[in-house]
Amino acid sequence: MALGQEIHVSGTVTDTLGDALPGVTVTLSGSTKGVVTDEKGMYSIDVPGSASLIFTFTGMEPQSIAVNNRTVIDVVLAETRDLLDEVTIVAFGQQKKESVVGAITTVKPGDLKVPSSNLTTALAGRVAGMIAFQRSGEPGMDNADFFIRGVTSFGYSNRPLILVDGVEMPSSELARMQVDDIASFSIMKDATATSLYGARGANGVILITTKEGREGKASIMVRYESSLSSPTEKIELADPITYMKLANESVKTRDRLGHELYSQEKIENTELGAYPLLYPATDWYGMLLKDQTLNSRLNLNVSGGGNIARYYVAATYNQDNGLLNVDKRNNFNNNIDLKTYGLRSNVNINLTKTTEALVRLNTTWSDYSGPISGGAEIYRQIMRTNPVLYPAYYPADDANLTTEHILFGNYDAGQYSNPYADLVKGYRNYTNAMVLAQFELKQDLSFVTEGLKFSGMYNTTRYNYYSVNRSYSPFYYSLGQFDKRDGQYTLNALNPTVGHEYLDYGEDQKQVTSENYFQSILSYDREINPVHTVSGMLVFTLLNKLEANAGSLQNSLPHRNVGLAGRFTYGLHQRYFLEANFGYNGSERFHQSHRFGFFPSVGAAWYVSREPFWKESINRIVSNLKLRGTYGLVGNDAIGSPAERFFFLSEVNMNGGGYLFGSEFGNTINGIHEIRYANPNISWETARKMNLSAEIGLLNSINLVVDLYKEHRSNILMQREHIPNTMGLVYLPKANVGEASSKGIDFSMDFNRRISSNWLLAGRANFTYSTSQFKVYEEPDFSAVPWKSRIGFPINQTWGYVAERLFVDDEEVINSPDQGADAMGGDIKFKDINADGVINQLDQVPIGFPTVPEIVYGFGISASYKAFDFSCFFQGLGRESFWIDPSATAPFVGGNGYTNQLLKVYADNHWSEDNRNLHALWPRLSSTPNTNNAAISTWFMQNGAFLRLKQAEFGYSVPESLIEKVGFSKVRIYTNGTNLFNFSKFKLWDPEMGGNGMGYPLQRVINFGIQCSL
Repeated sequence: MALGQEIHVSGTVTDTLGDALPGVTVTLSGSTKGVVTDEKGMYSIDVPGSASLIFTFTGMEPQSIAVNNRTVIDVVLAETRDLLDEVTIVAFGQQKKESVVGAITTVKPGDLKVPSSNLTTALAGRVAGMIAFQRSGEPGMDNADFFIRGVTSFGYSNRPLILVDGVEMPSSELARMQVDDIASFSIMKDATATSLYGARGANGVILITTKEGREGKASIMVRYESSLSSPTEKIELADPITYMKLANESVKTRDRLGHELYSQEKIENTELGAYPLLYPATDWYGMLLKDQTLNSRLNLNVSGGGNIARYYVAATYNQDNGLLNVDKRNNFNNNIDLKTYGLRSNVNINLTKTTEALVRLNTTWSDYSGPISGGAEIYRQIMRTNPVLYPAYYPADDANLTTEHILFGNYDAGQYSNPYADLVKGYRNYTNAMVLAQFELKQDLSFVTEGLKFSGMYNTTRYNYYSVNRSYSPFYYSLGQFDKRDGQYTLNALNPTVGHEYLDYGEDQKQVTSENYFQSILSYDREINPVHTVSGMLVFTLLNKLEANAGSLQNSLPHRNVGLAGRFTYGLHQRYFLEANFGYNGSERFHQSHRFGFFPSVGAAWYVSREPFWKESINRIVSNLKLRGTYGLVGNDAIGSPAERFFFLSEVNMNGGGYLFGSEFGNTINGIHEIRYANPNISWETARKMNLSAEIGLLNSINLVVDLYKEHRSNILMQREHIPNTMGLVYLPKANVGEASSKGIDFSMDFNRRISSNWLLAGRANFTYSTSQFKVYEEPDFSAVPWKSRIGFPINQTWGYVAERLFVDDEEVINSPDQGADAMGGDIKFKDINADGVINQLDQVPIGFPTVPEIVYGFGISASYKAFDFSCFFQGLGRESFWIDPSATAPFVGGNGYTNQLLKVYADNHWSEDNRNLHALWPRLSSTPNTNNAAISTWFMQNGAFLRLKQAEFGYSVPESLIEKVGFSKVRIYTNGTNLFNFSKFKLWDPEMGGNGMGYPLQRVINFGIQCSL
């Protein structure tokens, strides 16, 4: 047959179960010519006899098959085996998954895709071993809190180390990362996985690598999303009439002779809606907050390259808007407007057959415009402003017809809060930027000995932040005369000499930071024969940080860390694995006698299912069984605040105190006193970690990983509790005296099964439980009142009073242990723990669960049928308590111009003389602060447990036959949502906000998106 002559090729494409696969793309290699299999999986195509055919199908491994003049070619496609299932990213490199000994959780980046500009909001319930939760939904302030295996230290820092392409990043940069740019996302949990990071790994490590280009033609992907965002819960407030009636009750119920705050005339006319300027009823919430807002996200990336150079380039634009409603009376928009931009370029260049150079450039920056005090503060002001005292603004009276400024409402001398005025009086701008440049060189040294490699990497990162605000001083007015006959009125100017229309200008402190990082790695990896596998690694790191606005001499000096780390692994018969690691790190924070720390770890693994005794009958049920165990030490040098940087040096205030002298004591000379005493014994915080794991495969479709762990943290820095005055010290020193421990379990389960040629079903679940204990804590001798001691209790435990119920009446108050002068019938009755007849701090006991959840879990399913796909994910947490803040929610109580609103739930369920409910939600009303009811107790303690539908998504992939004519290889249209609904016993606000319920609410998002690939 002549070269290049076309022949007719046909065949059938099936999966490993023998089911036909319709919709498989069959393409002539090197061209755009192709066909698609029919509903029976059959295809036919005319191609040259010497050509190759490429078979591709979503969820299946692609195949390239040479024709070799055959006319019939049947093909069997296997399900895709993700690269992460074969290779696991580990510290400073990667290992075959079978040989991994440490506790590492790897998450597919696609599982982290949520309709949000903040990546940290996707972590809760999706990563086994991570405790994560979100307290605020305000754009720019909505980062989730997250801890690896909970909180084990009560020292200065308990946050994990975050590394992106080997470089440390703050959580704010993790929040701004785009999922489309992530190649791998892993968390390192035990000593073997983290000890190479030595002084930085005690709190766990989040390790992220970004995508690189692959050889081939340019591949372009564009994703656009537009979403509607609204509060997950809205706090209900009582109506103005109920507010005034109960405000009067709050006075009379405690003082029969007290003066009522609101007259019956005012209440009746307000209810009738008559004369709204004279009898205002201001809905601050409805006026200043919108029901929903619109956000958008756009991401573009291009990748490709040849056999010399490969590239991955990405650009991102996100816009997030707030819920603040600014009317047209103002000439600038005060609503939150946060724009985030990102550019990333990763280029790989083969300089020779054995030398590869990598250049990574990345920059992200945010431009913010919003209210001067922030969205959360405006929200708090709305909840703490009287709704019936004055309107937000007054229409102009005759004397102010030509006045150009807004006539903001106020009362008395103008000292009250007006959230409308605070919102529109000005705005704040800030810019937050990060620029990163990285160069890495990799050299294959196999010409020296097989398996030997060397790499060196230099990275420089620049951060800068600045903020400015512009505002005028509002003019406040109160109502003067009002004629009910014709509605004529006059206004009184309350601050005519203080208010002004021109804009003031203010600057916050600018922040400029420079970081330089260098690392070099010498590695060896070799399979000596089918029996033995050996690898080793040595890593040298050097970190240097500078702050331009450090604020002090000590903090202006370079922050430096240096380290040498190593790893050795050995595998026998692909069944037995041994690993040893060490980190040897130096920190400039400590005296030279403690400057370097050594952190070793060891681990072993046994692949039980590869043993000869593992028969086929067992393998059909338990297809995989691997046992792992590790133990080791990891350090933490972030043990004090920036102001306490060099503990081994004393710090002296040269301008402290001083003294006066002279005949009239008119002369002053500054004195000198010590702020901190030198302590050369301050050293590392050390964590001893133990981990036992099992990896189990069931029925060739379910993968289960279970980890049991225990940790003991020692040398925790804390202040000495008591130093005798006879020592003459003016500063209480700190020392490495604290100890704590933690233990727990985390597991993950994945299910993946192709039911038929059209149906693919997958499921996943994970669970994390982590609890901690104080072991050694510097505290007074509590042997007489042992419940006051922290020892044995969780790190985030709360101490408070045990509330028995509400007092029946004043007589019961008199006949009960003394609770203070402001306790009356209807107030909270506390238990006298030590039975001394007085309620005081000695009666405070550990109450509730910790304020950081000890349990976080998630589960979800995904399914696809032909071109349609659906997924949903549930997330929850447990063993967490939080407290309703009685000071922030106590109705009619305030100060500094604030008066708390009345929550509807309080209005409906409070103790009164007509309703002596001893278990009412709110105790006896009061118009002044009540210290008895404001004390921390079990009365306002709430169970923070909840389960929510975190995300649901429905998508449709347009058939290739419809899009290939316009050059697209894939078009997917989808809609999804987050925080759709939750199940919780707590109904006042979203329980995930905990005690921050009066802050900016969490957001429910309904999103629409389209993804196109070329």
